[in-house]
Amino acid sequence: APHVAVFDTSFHQTMNPVAFLYALPYVLYERHAIRRYGFHGTSHRFVSRRSAEMLGRVGDPALRVITCHLGNGCSITAVRGGRSVDTSMGFTPLEGLVMGRRSGDIDPAILLYIMGKEELGAAELNALLNKHSGLIGVSGLSNDMRKLLEAEAAGNERAKLAVDVFCYRLRKYVAAYVGVLGGLDALVFTGGIGENAPAVRARSVEGLGAMGITIDPSLNDGVRGREVDVAPAGAACRVQVIPTNEELLIARD
Repeated sequence: APHVAVFDTSFHQTMNPVAFLYALPYVLYERHAIRRYGFHGTSHRFVSRRSAEMLGRVGDPALRVITCHLGNGCSITAVRGGRSVDTSMGFTPLEGLVMGRRSGDIDPAILLYIMGKEELGAAELNALLNKHSGLIGVSGLSNDMRKLLEAEAAGNERAKLAVDVFCYRLRKYVAAYVGVLGGLDALVFTGGIGENAPAVRARSVEGLGAMGITIDPSLNDGVRGREVDVAPAGAACRVQVIPTNEELLIARD
């Protein structure tokens, strides 16, 4: 039987070296291929293509889209003309946004400091960063955004802090990628959180009105798991909720 491999990193192979290289000694890239690879590529490829279809701009090399895959793992990608130009996950899926159990971006010197203070080995540190950080690390309650929003509504301050940190980090990345793309035509939310948490979508774009990114609460509230544009009528930048379908894209490949 024929076998097909669809790599989650393949969509990001169009990145320029200025985006995928780390400022480490170049010999480490030559010897060990230390670079940004990015992940969730199948999802980002599907929703960016669907965004272009919704806008009637498939094949437009000037189309600028930012796709936000938000679930237990989270990543954001800047897409120009259907090609990935930058993405938040790096050499591993640990880099970038705050996630359910992963820390996302941190000062790398923290790792050396914690290893000394807590007497941790490499395996223990790996578990701390990948299993005990992120939403569950900040909240001390859960890695499930639904439970955190419920706890926040009930007055849990740590749950609120975890959600705020999550949305703040995402907002910073969106603003950074608007700079990378030189403007924005569409912002896409997908994944379990992106598709089903109206409050997270709204809080993640607060303060981005100067960039033309706004959400109409009457369109956004209550939208869960369905395809819809939640930007105000006439807004230059569209804000789209698009359920991802990685299985379909794999089948097409």
